Amino acid sequence: MPKLKVILLTGRTIDQGKGKEYGKLSREYWESVTICFLDPKDLKVLEVKEDENIKVTTKSGSVVMKAVKSARSPHPKIAFIPYGPWASIIMNQKTHGTGMPSLKGISAEIEPAPKGKVLSLSELLNKHYKVKKS
Repeated sequence: MPKLKVILLTGRTIDQGKGKEYGKLSREYWESVTICFLDPKDLKVLEVKEDENIKVTTKSGSVVMKAVKSARSPHPKIAFIPYGPWASIIMNQKTHGTGMPSLKGISAEIEPAPKGKVLSLSELLNKHYKVKKS
């Protein structure tokens, strides 16, 4: 299965902002932050089509997301993920004294995830922050 090393950027998008207005448990929000924008040539390298599942892995963790063809290309080997809980899982939590984790320029690896599932918010939080019930 092909893999691609990329530089990962995160940031705000219009759709992510609109999705928050529906609430973080809404389908609109989920669809706006569980995506990874890739250069069209990178989609070909990975042998994936738009809306197919990919796994994004950094030193901090991995998440399954939907691949989206970037309208702002060319930018080979640069991936963009909107801010949200899924991006937070793969960001380095160290702040290096700034109070903010690094949200740009993160080394990552992307691979197809045909059997992977894009988790719901509750599934994601349960998997990564297991809450003990009293």
